[in-house]
Amino acid sequence: MIIIPAVDIQEGKCVRLLQGDFEKVTVYSDSPVEMALKWQERGAERIHIVDLDGSRSGAPRNWRMIEAVAKAVLVPVQVGGGIRDMKTVEGYLDLGVSRVILGTAAHRDRSFVEAACQKYPGRIILGLDARDGRAAVQGWTEATDASVLDIARRYEDTGVDAIVYTDIKRDGMETGVNVEATADLARSVRIPVIASGGVSGIADIERLLAVEKDGVIGVIIGKALYTGALSLEEAIRKARISRV
Repeated sequence: MIIIPAVDIQEGKCVRLLQGDFEKVTVYSDSPVEMALKWQERGAERIHIVDLDGSRSGAPRNWRMIEAVAKAVLVPVQVGGGIRDMKTVEGYLDLGVSRVILGTAAHRDRSFVEAACQKYPGRIILGLDARDGRAAVQGWTEATDASVLDIARRYEDTGVDAIVYTDIKRDGMETGVNVEATADLARSVRIPVIASGGVSGIADIERLLAVEKDGVIGVIIGKALYTGALSLEEAIRKARISRV
């Protein structure tokens, strides 16, 4: 299982939100580049970046900052937030981004996602964000009636590289990962799943490792790393032991 530190960007700064609420923001660094380099130095094998401003506006808003991060680090970078057309997908991949995450677009435009997967195999990730099992879009500001599982099943044969599944109620709360829902999703589709939202400590990593066999291939960690509740080195060490 791969451990993926999160670098969320708002107005050019590295921040964390509580439950996706843009009014409940904590700034952790004025330099997302320095933060990404810090996680790389501590052993990260991939960095997760979200353009929070882009996720609400529907178009990239922190492009230059994300470009700077992608050029500064040596490990793969995956980016989400405001990616709604092929031009944006191509632009990010041309910057050196390894994978792009399609969330709102996946709910609204299946043909676009299919075309992106066909053109860039292995480089498109499906972002599914949920409240009580129902998908939320537009930077988590709009609820839908669609279930996460129904959306995931639509994309089983498209070549999507993975699903990032986020439990919004737990995101930034350090209340524990929704392991049950994550594992249920992984068992129900043929697409690997990356857990996100609520990591509180090493116990969450251990619980996720226990369902790795079900198709949970990674976990994105944000606030727990920034507050020191979880050591990135310890999490990576645990994950590597499980590979042996």
